Amino acid sequence: MNSAEIRQKFLDFFASKQHQIVPSAPIVVKDDPTLMFINSGMAPFKDYFLGNKPAPYKRIADTQKCLRVSGKHNDLEEVGYDTYHHTMFEMLGNWSFGDYFKKEALEWSWELLTEVYKLPKDRLYVSVFQGDASENLQMDQDAFNIWKSMIAEDRILMGSKKDNFWEMGDTGPCGPCSEIHVDLRTDEERAQVDGKSLVNNDHPQVVEIWNNVFMEFNRLADGSLVKLPAQHVDTGMGFERLCMAIQGKRSNYDTDVFQPLIQFVAKEAGLVYGEDEKTDIAIRVISDHIRAIAFTIADGQLPSNNKAGYVIRRILRRAVRYGFTFLDFKKPFLYKLAAVLADQMETVFPELKQQLSFVQRVIEEEENAFLRTLENGLKRLDALEAKFKENNNTIDGKTAFELYDTFGFPLDLTALIAREKGLTVDEAGFGVEMEQQKNRSRNASASEQSDWVIIQPDVITEFVGYDCNVSDSHIVRYRQVKTKNKSEYHIVLDKTPFYAESGGQVGDTGYLISDSEQIEVLDTKKENDLILHITAKLPQTIDAAFRSEIDFERRNYIRKNHSATHLLHAALRKVLGEHVQQKGSLVNEKVLRFDFSHFAKVEDAQIREIEHIVNERVRQSIPLEEQRNVPIAQAKEMGATALFGEKYGEYVRVIAFDREHSVELCGGTHVYNTGEIGYFKIVSESSVAAGVRRIEAVTAKIAEDFVHAQLDELHAVREVLNTQSNVSGAVQKLQDENKALQKQLEQFELKQLSGLKDTLAQKAQQLNGVSLVAEQIEVSNADHLKKLAFDMRQVVDNLILVLAAEIDGKPQIAVMLSDNLVAEKNLNASQMVRELAKEIKGGGGGQPFYATAGGKDTAGLQAVPGKAVELVKNLMNS
Repeated sequence: MNSAEIRQKFLDFFASKQHQIVPSAPIVVKDDPTLMFINSGMAPFKDYFLGNKPAPYKRIADTQKCLRVSGKHNDLEEVGYDTYHHTMFEMLGNWSFGDYFKKEALEWSWELLTEVYKLPKDRLYVSVFQGDASENLQMDQDAFNIWKSMIAEDRILMGSKKDNFWEMGDTGPCGPCSEIHVDLRTDEERAQVDGKSLVNNDHPQVVEIWNNVFMEFNRLADGSLVKLPAQHVDTGMGFERLCMAIQGKRSNYDTDVFQPLIQFVAKEAGLVYGEDEKTDIAIRVISDHIRAIAFTIADGQLPSNNKAGYVIRRILRRAVRYGFTFLDFKKPFLYKLAAVLADQMETVFPELKQQLSFVQRVIEEEENAFLRTLENGLKRLDALEAKFKENNNTIDGKTAFELYDTFGFPLDLTALIAREKGLTVDEAGFGVEMEQQKNRSRNASASEQSDWVIIQPDVITEFVGYDCNVSDSHIVRYRQVKTKNKSEYHIVLDKTPFYAESGGQVGDTGYLISDSEQIEVLDTKKENDLILHITAKLPQTIDAAFRSEIDFERRNYIRKNHSATHLLHAALRKVLGEHVQQKGSLVNEKVLRFDFSHFAKVEDAQIREIEHIVNERVRQSIPLEEQRNVPIAQAKEMGATALFGEKYGEYVRVIAFDREHSVELCGGTHVYNTGEIGYFKIVSESSVAAGVRRIEAVTAKIAEDFVHAQLDELHAVREVLNTQSNVSGAVQKLQDENKALQKQLEQFELKQLSGLKDTLAQKAQQLNGVSLVAEQIEVSNADHLKKLAFDMRQVVDNLILVLAAEIDGKPQIAVMLSDNLVAEKNLNASQMVRELAKEIKGGGGGQPFYATAGGKDTAGLQAVPGKAVELVKNLMNS
């Protein structure tokens, strides 16, 4: 049975048990501050478990893309080394929201595994929660009794809280769980050691494949447990492990889930997989990591230096360095794998195939950038090699951490390169630096969040902001959040006109007004499906009736910009091509920013055409066509543009400005007709990532102000140039004249430099067989200082040259040595310049024959020549 058949049989089985089969949520999380990525099958359904939102179906089944590389669930370092840990993986799951519970869940899991998949019953073990006295949690007797009716009691194991009480994080839904483990060892191995003793002991052939979690509790911030409003079932079966078990393999990587990728990498490397453990690990790492990289990019997360983007960049770089170090891949290779993966996953996750060229372009550019970084890091190591040899042949911890932090060199790569150079690494020092960074990061992001204070339970917020700017509201829950620098409150209302930040549109601000007070709302955000009103203080009377009132003037500018973004998107597709897809946006009251897939700079003529199209739509005053609660299939039939990486429900909101021009799925606020936008002006176009361009634009009065400012500046330039026409010609004439003067000045300075060289040569002092020149001079720039030093080297034998100069208000020192002095006298310009730099409170370095230094104290320059004489005397005498 191949992997596609295994997946489909799971979905068909639960469809036959009246489960609604739903698509995977995007792997990137947008509205949950506790997660960057979906790390379990239940994460998209958390609000249903908490009662924040009603579940659309009582029973659901799916296969969910998951990623575990950070936080509590972090498997990154095991990936590639063992047989069953991965970064991105599929989680097959079936869910009950207040419907069936333990009996059905356990019986169905046994039926599917043993009767549909035909796994041998004598190779399966189950575990149940044994209880925990510290939290007054009882043994899961119900699960034990259900299992005892199906299997022998000696195959039922008691599990600790660590193994059999499932929690997705420090807070949130949780409960006892019952795991199913499979023993994949050979008959001979099983005869020697009882599989029961190997369960949950990290044995590569005795692994958990399915976990049935019985959601009964909510873990609060203070650590206590409270009962959930209803009992739920949350199951998760690792698809890759299931395939290993059904296909009779000893590793997930031996299944057809990974083999197409593995064989492709092996062929690219000119190797045979399975012949060498070091290269096999590298091939497995690469084959795993490309799945995480490609799917997260397809779901809208580009590699970057921040948060989720940094995680993806780190995974990508980890894959590149394994290829670079162990497979001799010195050119980009990962991007080629994306096509293999896209073909393999097209029927289950088609979003990768639909965006393949874009995903490949992003990956290839990231690979190129990191390969350049690797090269720079290697040069850094080469430059410091002499220093390390002076330090007992040891790369100090600070430098090792710099290589990690700046150049992306993990410690094992630095250690590998060190061994090749006959060096070691101060790993303890590296650990100290790493811990200091973690502490800085923890301190910067530390926050203390109280549990929700529930005023009105089971109330779902009604958003009325599409139709109203004010509403009568009551507080249904609130909490306090403290950070290092501030304290704020999150308030949830039963009814609100405040739009919560989403889809690129910023959250509303405004006021909550009661008979006795006025509370300013500083921002509005989403947390899953809760709408949080952010305030600096809490109302004195929590149960008062409030008038919720948004800052309408601000909202008015926001909605103009948002509607203009839709018109811009349509215009971009018309001018640049249908390949244009939105890759991010920001809409606030001042500006709109739109990121989109495109592989070349948008030319000025194209910018002008795009502006013309948008302003033509503005002048036509096209009325807004808004449809709410449209079935998503119907919306797509209407031609509505859906964004990759967005999570859409079965019913969506469709926004259109003339269906021939702009139809999009959108939850934001908009003008009632395009004429309200007034005027649209693009202010910049730039690149933000490989294959992603960014346009920033303004509308309405802000656009007018921008144009007026540009005209005012043009008028001022005309005044300066004393011309009313052909301003560009007048500026060009000035530039040409400036270039001619600069050339004359350069020739004059070079002539002066030649004279200075002759003067300095005549000042050479003879000290113990060397010619010393140590002078404070005047030069206009650092290039001239360097040229003078190299010119002196050509005219003075046995030269030791020390030049001190003030350049652009800062002190600089240059030291130049003849080659024979470096070789025969063991002199070193880098060491000399570092000693001299103490006079100017600075530092520097360079090569043995030429080095430079900068500093902070210009007054110290006058002492440099004298110190140079003493330094040379000491060196020559020694």
